[in-house]
Amino acid sequence: MRAVVGLAAVTSLSLTASGCVTVHGELAVVPTAQRSEAARALKVFTDAYNAADRAYDPELDAGQVTGALGAINQAGLRSRSVTDPDGNPRHVPLELTDAKFTIPKKAGWPRFFLADTDSNRDVDNGPQDNRWLLVFVRNGPDRAWEVAYLTIIATGAVPVFKTDGDGWGEAIRPDDKALAVAPNVLSDEYTSYLKTGEPAHFAPGPHTDGWRTERQKVARVPGFTQQYVDQPLKDGDFAPLGLATKDGGALVFFASRFFDRQTAAKGLRPRVSADVQALMTTTVTNTLTKEWMSNQAVTVPRTGSGAAQVDVIGRLQGVTGAVGS
Repeated sequence: MRAVVGLAAVTSLSLTASGCVTVHGELAVVPTAQRSEAARALKVFTDAYNAADRAYDPELDAGQVTGALGAINQAGLRSRSVTDPDGNPRHVPLELTDAKFTIPKKAGWPRFFLADTDSNRDVDNGPQDNRWLLVFVRNGPDRAWEVAYLTIIATGAVPVFKTDGDGWGEAIRPDDKALAVAPNVLSDEYTSYLKTGEPAHFAPGPHTDGWRTERQKVARVPGFTQQYVDQPLKDGDFAPLGLATKDGGALVFFASRFFDRQTAAKGLRPRVSADVQALMTTTVTNTLTKEWMSNQAVTVPRTGSGAAQVDVIGRLQGVTGAVGS
């Protein structure tokens, strides 16, 4: 997780719409970006990320991130700017190569595309070989490309996307009834599931029943109790974004927020790491409440496909704030 410290506390680009069709009212269904534009956006993001990570300066990539990733990235850099004010002594430039772009055709805003990339943060062809999936978003004709979501998943786990004869992808509507679960209710359902275990259509895995089990294990340990509160996020820059997959389903990215509160018994005090302390303005006496941002990538089957489970294939989270009392 240290490898993405600039992106997560635990774990936009000034481009014109060259090649895009501008239609008053934005009613035309057109590619959201040209392939050359997407490649430039990826390069500018990577350059800005590296500059920010080298200096631990959130201003250096603030214009290249938004939404869930933006909250994680900026909080992580703010924290490191306090713990390491002279910059990152362990900085290794991030390299994102072998980029495969899935660019949908759609009308209106926001426009978005997916960059499926290889990174230099793992060993290729090894057991931990991963792909970095970045969702770039542009919210208007005068706005820049920004990365709203990042998910890191195993090579081979990336679904095959549905494309037309020209290679353009297909965007999923937030209220799409052709899917077993519409994207605009995923955050509500996921946060409900983490609290109650319902709805039960989330597939077993480390980000579903595994995470619930982990929470239950730490809920009460000698001298400490830990409580969780989960909140859905689904509006504005935190809106879900999805692409149709070849099997008739979709890959959807969505955000959520959660808080964990640790309370110590009399005579004890929650331990506060330096990274978390850097984000605090209050003193811990017997409670520590951390605010986390989380972004998920899920595969959702189509309605009537016989497969009813939503599979959470990736999750990236980071501390964005903390309060002591």
